[in-house]
Amino acid sequence: MPVDASLIEILACPACHAPLADRTADDPAELVCTSTTCGLAYPVRDGIPVLLVDEARRPA
Repeated sequence: MPVDASLIEILACPACHAPLADRTADDPAELVCTSTTCGLAYPVRDGIPVLLVDEARRPA
């Protein structure tokens, strides 16, 4: 289930406050920080972004 585009526009990375990019078409679905220094990927579960730093992963 994709995240609504209007919601993604107002969300920011909890760690560095940079905008998030939508990767809900990928498996697993996630929102990725656009900052080059942070880059955390937050999971999307049942269409709900889980914006907890402890739940995020660092992309390889």
